[in-house]
Amino acid sequence: MRTIVRLITGNKSETERELVHGCTRNDRIAQRDLYHKYCDAMFTIAYRIVNNRDDAHDALQDAFIQVFRDIGQYRFDSTLGAWIKTIVVRTSLRQLSKNRTLAFADMDEAKSDEMILIPDTLNSEYLEKVILSLPDGYRTVFLLTEVEGYTHEETARMLGISTGTSKSQLHHAKKMLKNRLSALMD
Repeated sequence: MRTIVRLITGNKSETERELVHGCTRNDRIAQRDLYHKYCDAMFTIAYRIVNNRDDAHDALQDAFIQVFRDIGQYRFDSTLGAWIKTIVVRTSLRQLSKNRTLAFADMDEAKSDEMILIPDTLNSEYLEKVILSLPDGYRTVFLLTEVEGYTHEETARMLGISTGTSKSQLHHAKKMLKNRLSALMD
């Protein structure tokens, strides 16, 4: 009953604390609640990175196994969702590299601040398809930096590439997206 009252009153941090403490005690109900609270958003992240539903499910499963195994290490320095997202991103990147080698184009460092104008008539489903159609290296850097908000330094560390390569990949991803979206306008 206490959890229900907190959910109604909106005390999110206390509810997260209870979930974390329940999970550290291997409370199956707390684990189920934590999983259901984050599984949809985390699946979307995994799918965008690996670009395959089966691989995304595998990455999500492996990530939540790690979440439940390491939940005692969570220190409440960031939101629980951000902590889980980091695990999902890293697990998805491992899943992606396990199934295929990420190819990063060997290009000079480029500016990554190019804007992409998206027409109002474009629906999110089509935009998602265009992003997912990018080559693995472009897509991964684009998603990590532009969608998930990682810096180029963080992205480079996660992918084992240089910061310049991360910037270059983003530049070329944006250029390719712009060309594909421009073709839509014609």
